[in-house]
Amino acid sequence: MPKLSLIQGILIDLDGVLYVDSNVIEGAVEAIAEIKRRGYRCRFITNTSTLSAASLHDKITRLGFDIDEREIVSATRATLIYLEQFGDPVCHLLLADDVRRDFERFRQSDTQADFVIVGDIGDRWSYPVLNRVFRLLTGGARLIAVHKNRFWQTEQGLQMDIGAFVSALEYASGQQATIIGKPSPDFFRAALTELELPPKRVAIVGDDIDSDIGGGQNAGLIGILVKTGKYRKAYADASRVMPDLIIPSVAELPARLPIEIAGS
Repeated sequence: MPKLSLIQGILIDLDGVLYVDSNVIEGAVEAIAEIKRRGYRCRFITNTSTLSAASLHDKITRLGFDIDEREIVSATRATLIYLEQFGDPVCHLLLADDVRRDFERFRQSDTQADFVIVGDIGDRWSYPVLNRVFRLLTGGARLIAVHKNRFWQTEQGLQMDIGAFVSALEYASGQQATIIGKPSPDFFRAALTELELPPKRVAIVGDDIDSDIGGGQNAGLIGILVKTGKYRKAYADASRVMPDLIIPSVAELPARLPIEIAGS
């Protein structure tokens, strides 16, 4: 396809594209090694908010990928950068315990806050938790969602993600959440800034046709959908998003990319 000849950099989603939980997608390690060997600039992007930056990098390394921690652009990292512009805000954190470590620099409160930060807390969701956040929001706190994914792929199958809880809080409080991760245009712009490339020179590789591909294309990127992770044919067929390319898995990506990088 003509667009692929323009690619100099690639944004690659993690969960569902390189691995599912602790299971590596067949051929993914070798594919990433080959893409980097050819000289493509890469960043590895994720909405995952269950692991701290250090834990996420440790997991990726243990799974066999040669990826530097600086190459990972996570929604939680973007959330930290977003909050830093407000100086010393008071935060109420709905985050996994491991991720909370990355937010220790901020003051925290359960009763009065400037921001409520919503991420993945697993089975800790309950009516009392939602009602506490509702009171904070109606008391003046601003709602920040690390992401707003509908569902994600686990070893047990698809699992509901935090998007529905964020929507419930928006509806009850009358407040629109600030969404930090994919498909936020700001998230993709931040990743592009790190690559130091214009959007037309960058591809997004993901398993979520709306968040990954749709979000990336809205930011001007080339969208490559893989049929692994949360990909479901019926869901993809029903989406208004039209990927530039659909491939069985990331393992096939090197064969679809030019051997010589444009402009090299």
